[in-house]
Amino acid sequence: MKVPRCKGTRDLLPQDMAKFRRIEAGFRDCCLGWGYQEIRTPILEYLHLFTSAGTLSPDMLGRVYSFLDWDGWSGERVALRPDGTIPTARLYVENFQNLPIARFFYVENMFAFEGTGKESRERWQCGAELIGGSKAEGDVELISLGLEAITKLDIEPVELRLAHAGLIKTFLEGVGLSGEKEADVLDQVFLGNLDVLADIRCKSPVLDVLLQFLFNVQGDSPAFVENLRGKLLPSIPELAPYLDELSRIASLLTGLGFSYQIDFTSGKGFEYYTGVIFGFYSSGRRLGGGGRYDELIPLVGGKNVCASGFALYIDELMDLLREMPRPERVLIRAKDAEGLKPSLALARQLRGAGYIAEFDLGYRKTADFRWVVNVSGKDKIELLDQSGGKKRRKSSVAGLVKLLEEARCK
Repeated sequence: MKVPRCKGTRDLLPQDMAKFRRIEAGFRDCCLGWGYQEIRTPILEYLHLFTSAGTLSPDMLGRVYSFLDWDGWSGERVALRPDGTIPTARLYVENFQNLPIARFFYVENMFAFEGTGKESRERWQCGAELIGGSKAEGDVELISLGLEAITKLDIEPVELRLAHAGLIKTFLEGVGLSGEKEADVLDQVFLGNLDVLADIRCKSPVLDVLLQFLFNVQGDSPAFVENLRGKLLPSIPELAPYLDELSRIASLLTGLGFSYQIDFTSGKGFEYYTGVIFGFYSSGRRLGGGGRYDELIPLVGGKNVCASGFALYIDELMDLLREMPRPERVLIRAKDAEGLKPSLALARQLRGAGYIAEFDLGYRKTADFRWVVNVSGKDKIELLDQSGGKKRRKSSVAGLVKLLEEARCK
């Protein structure tokens, strides 16, 4: 009986892995160039890490894969990591709290249950976390790093959207929402369902105008933030520090020549965010996002410290990545025992020159190969160009490699 793969999972085929490794290598190079250091956290973490601190939303906690890990006569409930930032925060608290600033990056898989099995239950992410440093400048550094990593993959155009978790939460508290009700409304707003704001709009014409302005209007400049300030502060003065932060980040991005859209419905995945939220989009798809989470490190037992991070979604990037041309393949046939040793030497030199050199282990069809090399003994090398049917004889491996290089350059 054929056993299928688990629902909500996917096999990465050779062509998928080629894209995966390209994304991973490009992201790794970018992060190392910015001074970030690579880490890897365990797939298993104590469930307590995600529950006691209140770091995940109830919806996310309801989709965590958890089970009892027995240890003698007792056990502790553990979970497959549903998130990359929280384990990184734990790693920082355990190992690096003495550092004034820490820059980490990782490429890891996350797990979350999805009831239908039609959507992914395992997600691969490239993540970067900046712990310490100044707020606005740190956010802009991470935004710059994320955009660089995406554009390095030749994915264009990339749209940057900004929101602010602290501003949105304080705004909803100012119009009478708090606790679970606030979280429910936020979830729906970030999913694009603005109908949940109907009850608030009915309370007064002033609230209706404020809600319309905040959630239905978008901007792309520091002037837009100043306009927000004039509209919102008279009714909710508590928003002032958050507008100051957003204005500072908008000014920095504008000064660096980045285009962006301030859109308060784009803050999906806000669970532990306290400051700016940013998302990367292309072709109508969300490629990743992140934000500031200054309260998270103390929640997992650390000191008060600024922190921010983001993740890029590898599955989404793979779908948009263009196919790269593969190195040319050469099929090598050792016609007799004497041809085996020169065949190995030939294959080694071809791989060094950037070719894929495969040995013939009984192929019946050679259509996948333009070049076929028959080696029957010392100084007996025959090259067949299947694109034109020509055969060439060479007396040395170096001569054969030179011939292939000349043909490749034509």
